Amino acid sequence: MSFIENIKAQAKASKKTIVLPETSDIRTLEAAHIVLQEGFADIVLVGEEASIAAKIAESKKPLDISKARIISQNDGALLEEFVALLVKLRGHKGMDEAKARELLVNDALYFGVALVKSGRADGMVAGAINATPDVLRAALQIIGTAPDSKLVSSFFAMVVPDCAYGFNGTFLFSDCGLCQNPDSSELAQIALASAKSFRALTKQEPLVAMLSHSTYGSAKHADVDKVVEATKIARQAAPALALDGELQLDAAIVPSVGESKAKGSSVAGRANVLIFPDLDAGNIGYKLVQRLAKAEAYGPITQGMASPVNDLSRGCSAQDIVGVVAITALQATQE
Repeated sequence: MSFIENIKAQAKASKKTIVLPETSDIRTLEAAHIVLQEGFADIVLVGEEASIAAKIAESKKPLDISKARIISQNDGALLEEFVALLVKLRGHKGMDEAKARELLVNDALYFGVALVKSGRADGMVAGAINATPDVLRAALQIIGTAPDSKLVSSFFAMVVPDCAYGFNGTFLFSDCGLCQNPDSSELAQIALASAKSFRALTKQEPLVAMLSHSTYGSAKHADVDKVVEATKIARQAAPALALDGELQLDAAIVPSVGESKAKGSSVAGRANVLIFPDLDAGNIGYKLVQRLAKAEAYGPITQGMASPVNDLSRGCSAQDIVGVVAITALQATQE
């Protein structure tokens, strides 16, 4: 069973409801059709029934979304409930009823996360037509962080074909989509959250590499010092976790190089969770692997949020959306 098929099977065992707010994009409706056909999640679509039907008719594809629940942003009772919710949550930031009503009617992202916050759905997936900051801003303002989390970060689940490294070619890359330049403490938190996410998704032991341009002091620089300090902090917080650094990428995943550069390491040459020192490195790294190795890249998936809200690349396919819905549904079972 492939990585994503295994995720779907786990999600199907405890079916959750996921909101797809971007119904003006045909990829969203194609993904809803697939998810409902495969039956691993229930779907809520934000929009007007007539507009959604017209979009499907334009595409001339035989899409069946009859099992989805379609909710209008102009639903009077819901709208007033959500206006009160936003004022309660954001009143201290200047949110009043007029601003809340305008936001909910005109921005499907806020309406979607309100559905999650109110318990009418378990998670949301968006980003096919909205930028990452817009998706995450709505989620953070309304849903917020989990009680045990100090930081919301993100990861990509990377599935590399014909790859002997990682867990049968499966890796978790973090952070590639959210935290711009984490300090040592934040980098340690990202590592710990990513290890937890890897275990939840794969049921395998996370082997966490704190990546750098240096291995065990081979280079001297403040950027290296940050990773060394993050490694110490993470080890103190989770001494039983297999985590090591600082490691260059080849030392982290190639057994022969790991043995040569980091002899005796519990992680070197075997890492399946790769923690990048900043967003530049992470974003460039995942895109290189996705494009050159033709890897499946699912994400950016958030971690540390009170309820799962996950982002998409604006270049995503319908199948990419399906995969992220499956991951989101599985995350929702583990809250």
